Amino acid sequence: MRHLLYPILLLLAALPAFAQPAPTAILSERDRARVIDDMLDDRFTNLLPQLMRKNGLDMWVIISREYNEDPVLKTMLPSTWLSARRRTIIVFYDNGTELEKLAIARYDVGKLLKGAWDIDVRPNQWEALAKIITDRKPRKIGLNYSTNYAHADGLSATEQKEFVEKLPADYQKRIVSAEKVAVGWLETRTEKEMTLYPMICRLSHEIIQEGFSEAVIQPGVTTTDDVVWWFRQRITNLGLDTWFHPTVDVQRADANDFEHLRTFSKRPEQQVIMPGDLIHVDFGITYLRLNTDQQQHAYILRPGETDVPEAIKAAFKQGNRLQEILTEQFVAGKTGNQILRAALQQAEVEGIKGTIYTHPIGVHGHAAGPTIGLWDQQKGVAGSGDYPLLANTAYSIELNAAVDLPDWKKTIRIMLEEDGFFDGKTFRYIDGRQTEIYTIPRRLGYVR
Repeated sequence: MRHLLYPILLLLAALPAFAQPAPTAILSERDRARVIDDMLDDRFTNLLPQLMRKNGLDMWVIISREYNEDPVLKTMLPSTWLSARRRTIIVFYDNGTELEKLAIARYDVGKLLKGAWDIDVRPNQWEALAKIITDRKPRKIGLNYSTNYAHADGLSATEQKEFVEKLPADYQKRIVSAEKVAVGWLETRTEKEMTLYPMICRLSHEIIQEGFSEAVIQPGVTTTDDVVWWFRQRITNLGLDTWFHPTVDVQRADANDFEHLRTFSKRPEQQVIMPGDLIHVDFGITYLRLNTDQQQHAYILRPGETDVPEAIKAAFKQGNRLQEILTEQFVAGKTGNQILRAALQQAEVEGIKGTIYTHPIGVHGHAAGPTIGLWDQQKGVAGSGDYPLLANTAYSIELNAAVDLPDWKKTIRIMLEEDGFFDGKTFRYIDGRQTEIYTIPRRLGYVR
């Protein structure tokens, strides 16, 4: 009988993705392009000069070839450019009063980067770039190479070799890593972006709530893999994108210990979701060039149950408290490793078995900025963990609390992740955080 019902139930579970309107207003492609270009103009005008002057860099050269784009350059292309074209070279030069924004290309790069290569005068693109540099006589020439951040290490060996060969020897000595400016560009969230980010996080939350409901999950039939693919299809149907494949996993009162490493690499392909299960999702979307990354929980009510068992509620509170312990350590200038160490020490004082692996978020999911632990490096992370917490930066507060559950005779992990913003003085969740576990089915106010 199960084999006969299975295809029908899967179809019914998928119907909301096709029939329901978007949970939160989603802009048309044309309007998205307008918003993206407006935010980019604001970042070039108001953010980039500050970053270059703060870090003493008067020239920044970014070089990419089509389909091998520098991660930074990808964030600087106008909305209608989906990739670099042939070889795309961007030069930013700060003369002390204004920032020149040039493209060593045959045409302008959108409306924000002026084309500065006259091919009839200098057919060789590298020679045209060298002329731009020698005319302006920069003190430092920043290139995107970095030991600590892949995001700031986008210059290929071939491009660097060809560029340096055409550059006069005196200017070769002025080449420096642009790491700090690149990381600053990627990690800083502007006022315009933070006007939009709450609705992006809300949209992501609403999709999770929809997926973790009886509209999608039929206990005893629906598998974890069914729900994963429902999330992927829902994202596609809404005209959105994602930066990682979602995961859905189960913890239950059985003889097998739950191992949280399964959520990273050893997760079973699929499990049938059953009453009494505590289910967990790791989910994120990409919209308007900003990303979300969220982890939440739902409980499958057993026959006769009307609420989440008290022991699981108490465990969830430990996860929420660990979030608070971590964000209480957010002080401008403290490094990721300092924040990690202080938070874990306080968690131990309070008897919470915590693991913290929090990361910046923004134009990338696992973004540039201070790393606050990795799941397999709880004593600190060399390099990116030594980077300081700065104002106007966003983070996915990602962690788990291991809690003994006597009724289940095992330890469960409350794995939480929510997106937040640090303004330099205080931390806030961009669209709040989960403080109560969803039930499946949901409790109905008119049913007693």
